[in-house]
Amino acid sequence: MTIPDFQTIMLPLLKFAGDGKEHTLHEAEEKLAKVFNLSEEEQGQRAKKGIFITTSDFTKEATDFAAKIESKIVLIDGQQLAQYMIDHNIGVTPVTNYEIKRIDSDYFNEE
Repeated sequence: MTIPDFQTIMLPLLKFAGDGKEHTLHEAEEKLAKVFNLSEEEQGQRAKKGIFITTSDFTKEATDFAAKIESKIVLIDGQQLAQYMIDHNIGVTPVTNYEIKRIDSDYFNEE
Protein backbone atom coordinates (compact mmCIF):
# COMPACT_ATOMS: atom_id res chain seq x y z
CA MET A 1 0.00 0.00 0.00
CA THR A 2 1.29 3.46 -0.82
CA ILE A 3 1.44 5.99 1.97
CA PRO A 4 -1.68 8.19 1.89
CA ASP A 5 -1.34 11.96 1.98
CA PHE A 6 -2.18 14.04 5.04
CA GLN A 7 -5.79 14.88 4.09
CA THR A 8 -6.59 11.27 3.23
CA ILE A 9 -5.49 10.17 6.70
CA MET A 10 -6.94 13.09 8.63
CA LEU A 11 -10.52 13.01 7.34
CA PRO A 12 -11.41 9.57 8.74
CA LEU A 13 -9.42 10.29 11.89
CA LEU A 14 -11.27 13.56 12.51
CA LYS A 15 -14.64 11.88 11.86
CA PHE A 16 -13.69 9.18 14.36
CA ALA A 17 -12.49 11.67 16.98
CA GLY A 18 -15.38 14.08 16.39
CA ASP A 19 -17.98 12.01 18.22
CA GLY A 20 -17.36 13.86 21.50
CA LYS A 21 -16.03 10.76 23.29
CA GLU A 22 -12.54 10.04 24.54
CA HIS A 23 -10.61 7.46 22.54
CA THR A 24 -7.31 5.74 23.06
CA LEU A 25 -4.52 5.83 20.51
CA HIS A 26 -5.04 2.09 20.03
CA GLU A 27 -8.71 2.63 19.12
CA ALA A 28 -7.73 5.27 16.57
CA GLU A 29 -5.13 2.95 15.07
CA GLU A 30 -7.70 0.15 14.79
CA LYS A 31 -10.20 2.47 13.12
CA LEU A 32 -7.69 3.72 10.56
CA ALA A 33 -6.52 0.15 9.88
CA LYS A 34 -10.12 -0.76 9.01
CA VAL A 35 -10.65 2.35 6.88
CA PHE A 36 -7.50 1.65 4.84
CA ASN A 37 -7.98 -2.15 4.81
CA LEU A 38 -4.56 -2.79 6.31
CA SER A 39 -3.52 -6.41 6.71
CA GLU A 40 -2.08 -7.60 10.02
CA GLU A 41 1.36 -7.59 8.39
CA GLU A 42 0.93 -3.97 7.27
CA GLN A 43 -0.30 -3.02 10.73
CA GLY A 44 2.82 -4.58 12.25
CA GLN A 45 5.12 -2.36 10.19
CA ARG A 46 5.41 0.74 12.32
CA ALA A 47 7.82 3.58 11.80
CA LYS A 48 10.87 3.50 14.04
CA LYS A 49 11.92 7.06 13.24
CA GLY A 50 10.64 10.20 11.60
CA ILE A 51 11.05 13.93 11.08
CA PHE A 52 8.51 16.66 11.79
CA ILE A 53 9.20 20.07 10.28
CA THR A 54 7.38 23.30 11.08
CA THR A 55 7.98 26.88 10.04
CA SER A 56 6.88 27.89 13.55
CA ASP A 57 7.82 26.47 16.95
CA PHE A 58 6.98 23.19 18.66
CA THR A 59 5.19 23.28 21.99
CA LYS A 60 7.02 22.17 25.11
CA GLU A 61 4.68 19.19 25.28
CA ALA A 62 5.65 18.16 21.74
CA THR A 63 9.38 18.36 22.43
CA ASP A 64 8.97 16.51 25.74
CA PHE A 65 6.92 13.78 24.04
CA ALA A 66 9.44 13.35 21.21
CA ALA A 67 12.25 13.06 23.75
CA LYS A 68 10.63 10.36 25.88
CA ILE A 69 9.14 7.94 23.34
CA GLU A 70 10.92 4.85 22.06
CA SER A 71 10.79 5.86 18.39
CA LYS A 72 13.35 8.40 17.22
CA ILE A 73 11.56 11.57 16.14
CA VAL A 74 13.51 14.61 15.01
CA LEU A 75 11.76 17.96 15.38
CA ILE A 76 12.94 20.79 13.13
CA ASP A 77 11.45 24.17 13.99
CA GLY A 78 11.37 27.28 11.82
CA GLN A 79 14.64 28.69 13.12
CA GLN A 80 16.51 25.43 12.50
CA LEU A 81 14.89 25.09 9.08
CA ALA A 82 16.02 28.60 8.10
CA GLN A 83 19.55 27.84 9.30
CA TYR A 84 19.67 24.61 7.27
CA MET A 85 18.48 26.55 4.22
CA ILE A 86 21.26 29.12 4.69
CA ASP A 87 23.93 26.49 5.40
CA HIS A 88 23.04 24.44 2.31
CA ASN A 89 22.10 27.32 -0.04
CA ILE A 90 18.50 26.19 -0.47
CA GLY A 91 16.06 28.94 -1.35
CA VAL A 92 18.56 31.69 -0.58
CA THR A 93 20.66 34.02 -2.73
CA PRO A 94 24.02 35.33 -1.53
CA VAL A 95 24.00 39.15 -1.44
CA THR A 96 27.53 40.03 -0.31
CA ASN A 97 30.74 38.09 0.11
CA TYR A 98 33.48 39.27 2.46
CA GLU A 99 37.14 38.54 1.94
CA ILE A 100 39.06 38.04 5.17
CA LYS A 101 42.82 38.66 5.04
CA ARG A 102 45.64 37.98 7.41
CA ILE A 103 49.02 39.64 7.54
CA ASP A 104 51.75 37.65 5.81
CA SER A 105 54.59 38.02 8.30
CA ASP A 106 57.08 36.36 5.90
CA TYR A 107 56.72 39.35 3.60
CA PHE A 108 58.07 41.67 6.28
CA ASN A 109 60.92 39.46 7.49
CA GLU A 110 64.37 40.69 6.49
CA GLU A 111 66.82 38.15 5.16
